[in-house]
Amino acid sequence: MTVVIAGLCNVYTHYIATYEEYQVQRYEAASTIYGPHTLSAYIQLFRGLAKAIATDTVANLSIGPEPPFFKQLITPLIPNTVDRAPIGRAFGDVLQPAKAEYRVGEVAEVVFVGANPKNSAENRTHQTFLTVEKYEATSASWQIVYNDASWETRFHWHKGLLGRSNATIEWHIPDTAQPGIYRIKYFGHNRKQDILKPAVILSFEGTSSAFEVVTT
Repeated sequence: MTVVIAGLCNVYTHYIATYEEYQVQRYEAASTIYGPHTLSAYIQLFRGLAKAIATDTVANLSIGPEPPFFKQLITPLIPNTVDRAPIGRAFGDVLQPAKAEYRVGEVAEVVFVGANPKNSAENRTHQTFLTVEKYEATSASWQIVYNDASWETRFHWHKGLLGRSNATIEWHIPDTAQPGIYRIKYFGHNRKQDILKPAVILSFEGTSSAFEVVTT
């Protein structure tokens, strides 16, 4: 008997890279959504499934959890609402500033007045939600060292009421970070709509205060 397992539908997965391929973090690895041990987990589960088929014990298998995506399928169909900043504030304003100094291994965290990140998906020029920049004294300029594609950064969007929201940006400072002066920038797009006019999407950015990273 030949057993063929084909996941043609209802499968929540993408690329499946090997553990070694995952370390490179190229496209296929970045698209392996369950982490570096995805392949090993799949082999374990498919081995159990194949054994159940061969021994006619499929009915004894656990159904397992249903991906939450299928329960919230209607969500992407709802149009974005208008974004609003708190009174006296503007999009990109800093609500929680960075500390003056961090050591390597710590987490630098900044909270900004935010807007729905889905707006940025409609803007073809959008490249990143955040940057971590280091000040170079020799050129008197800020140089980008990390963005939202970097493993060391995190971007969290917190939806509030009446169109208000916050964006929290974290930089998990690695041991390899060079000591010096840094800052965190936030890039977003807010949806604005005046009475009897179509909605427009406007870009904005916010910048944290400068802070120092030390090694000891």
